[in-house]
Amino acid sequence: MTNFTLSLLLGLAAAVANIVGGLVVVQRHWERRFLKYFIALGSGFMLAAALLEMVPESIELAGDRALALVLGGYLLVHFFEHAITAHFHFGEETHPEELIRPSVGYTAVLGMLIHNFFDGAAIASGFIVSSYLGTVIFLAVFLHKIPDGFTVASVMLAAGRGPRRALQAVVLMGVGTLAGVGVMWLLQAQVAYGLALSAGATLYVAASDLMPEVNREPGILMPLWVFVGVALMLLFKHLVPV
Repeated sequence: MTNFTLSLLLGLAAAVANIVGGLVVVQRHWERRFLKYFIALGSGFMLAAALLEMVPESIELAGDRALALVLGGYLLVHFFEHAITAHFHFGEETHPEELIRPSVGYTAVLGMLIHNFFDGAAIASGFIVSSYLGTVIFLAVFLHKIPDGFTVASVMLAAGRGPRRALQAVVLMGVGTLAGVGVMWLLQAQVAYGLALSAGATLYVAASDLMPEVNREPGILMPLWVFVGVALMLLFKHLVPV
């Protein structure tokens, strides 16, 4: 199986995880504590993957421009998630009175769509460089995909939209992920730029979206799961040959 085919299949798996997260909110069959553990585990794994794999590889490919591109990726996600959104945070939206206007919900979805596009671009960028890096990035992305879907569906419901619109929004997130995979392969000659921008986007999701949600929880269990995520990344790095 070629890296192109593998990245498409794993991009599809990530997109399906978006939908699963949306179903958690719409059907409310799963206990919320499992989602919280995904958030903590994902934040640790993503931080380690971005800082130990994606950023160093970006510097090797893009040289002196790499860190500026990483910063650009970080700020781009911040702009779409928060600068143009009146009210948005990761995880479940628990204050429906604050998201009455549908336009606010749609703006938040736009921010998450950009975020998911970069998820797909990151997966493809990794596989363009090597199957090892692609697998690492996929795992980092996959761990936060269920919380992604959870977030989008809950924001849409809080904005006054019904379950059908909420599920349509999470399907759109999945399409965004696959679009990121496809666009990056079309522009694979620019992988140095794509990987660096994706590294910045990954850092933003881990440090600015996921970690604040971890820090809001009382007790030490959630913070410990962050370290488990980092440990999993280090274990994977040790066991899987580059």
